[in-house]
Amino acid sequence: MHDNEFDDAPGNNEPPSKSALKREMTALQKLGEELAAMPPSRLAQLTLSEEIIEAINLYRRLKQREARRRQLQFIGKQMRREDVDGITATLAGFEQQDQLFRQHFHRIEALRDSLLRDGDQALDPLLEEHPGLDRQFLRQTIRQAKQEASRGKPPAASRKLFRYLREQLAPTHGDSRDPAADDE
Repeated sequence: MHDNEFDDAPGNNEPPSKSALKREMTALQKLGEELAAMPPSRLAQLTLSEEIIEAINLYRRLKQREARRRQLQFIGKQMRREDVDGITATLAGFEQQDQLFRQHFHRIEALRDSLLRDGDQALDPLLEEHPGLDRQFLRQTIRQAKQEASRGKPPAASRKLFRYLREQLAPTHGDSRDPAADDE
């Protein structure tokens, strides 16, 4: 007797090997561990069952290493019932969003450093590109930052300049993260 259901898929005649099952389970545990390490606001954006959310919350409360290891195994087992492809796609979207945020953050840092180093020579092109910026505020803040640096004081004006640039030159990709948490 031959089952026609498996004729089209090569290699489906045999069940997966023990090693393949173990690799799959380990991958699910790692995914569960990644979910447990996420901030609650990000975790809420995922489509997860109530059982997984409860298991993750319990994992976070556990302090003993062995208890955490067992709970992680349980999370991996529960992950078999979840839409792993959907979760992985959402996590990839989070990573892309984080990467765009980091790039924007570094551009703002470089712009601030350029303004502090080159002064008006860097300010004029910036104002041409972004005419809505306050020239007087920028010049005063740059001058204050240079004075603070020359006196060896904390860089309060430099931080103020960074915050102003970050707020005024917000990324256009709809970044929903709060960049204030990553302020210098």
